[in-house]
Amino acid sequence: MAEIPIFKLYGEKSHWRTPDLLHYESIASRSSLHGWEIKPHRHSDLYQLFYVQQGHVELNIEGEVSTYSDGVLQWVTPLCVHGFRFSSDVRGCVLTIASPVVASFEKRINKSLVSNAVAVNLDVGRDRQFLDYLFDSLAQEFSSAHPARELALESWVTILLTWLQRRNTEQSSTADFRSKGHMYFSRFANLVEMHYHEQWSVQQYAHLLGVSGVRLNAICHEMCQQTALQVIHQRLLLEAKRSLLYTVMTVANISDRLGFSEQAYFSRFFKRLTGSTPNAFRQAGISQLGDGQE
Repeated sequence: MAEIPIFKLYGEKSHWRTPDLLHYESIASRSSLHGWEIKPHRHSDLYQLFYVQQGHVELNIEGEVSTYSDGVLQWVTPLCVHGFRFSSDVRGCVLTIASPVVASFEKRINKSLVSNAVAVNLDVGRDRQFLDYLFDSLAQEFSSAHPARELALESWVTILLTWLQRRNTEQSSTADFRSKGHMYFSRFANLVEMHYHEQWSVQQYAHLLGVSGVRLNAICHEMCQQTALQVIHQRLLLEAKRSLLYTVMTVANISDRLGFSEQAYFSRFFKRLTGSTPNAFRQAGISQLGDGQE
């Protein structure tokens, strides 16, 4: 799998500029820069929804190529290899969702989203008008800097994932073809989501998964080209960024909440991974959000 590139957003290897847990953009905004073709790639920790409202699309999902036009929605999960070729008159959008959002939704409904399928293709059908309104509303909120923006985005995404779950149950025509490595990594990611603030060691996670620490590191390297400890640290870092930007907690309180024994240790951890101190990151992020930027 090493020859398949891993991106955050297609063509970008850097982290998102802000700790938003989702990203919205039109299909044309990115695909037009690449000759209307998104070559096969994968994401280590992101889910994506592609909604084609108009035009034609050729989907390449794990090597299987299919062609669709107008009113189709494609769901892909972390590590699923996917690529697209769009017609130049395409109209639609891409919603990229970070793993914690899906993990939270699955916890609330007490089941796996779309039966843990690696990829699902859904015909919009009778719900086209509803989905057009839903995606348009989400787009407006994403590009805004209104009060309670994060809460509003979470609400729209919850409605969208609920629709996805219900429609997939109706359609029920996809099969789960995850490898054992996918399954272990998925379970590990869920455990990290539950316990990252407790500062568990890699060995503690490995013990719960029934594998050795060496095996867990090998799985993580295969799935996302990171060590298990790097996966844990990235989740801690994401929560630290979100707390700095979206709460009024002091750096000391954030440090305690994330399980660091000393604020100085937290500050060194944050600067090592970002190149910035927590306070400097907070000030820069607040200024950026105040300008209405992503």
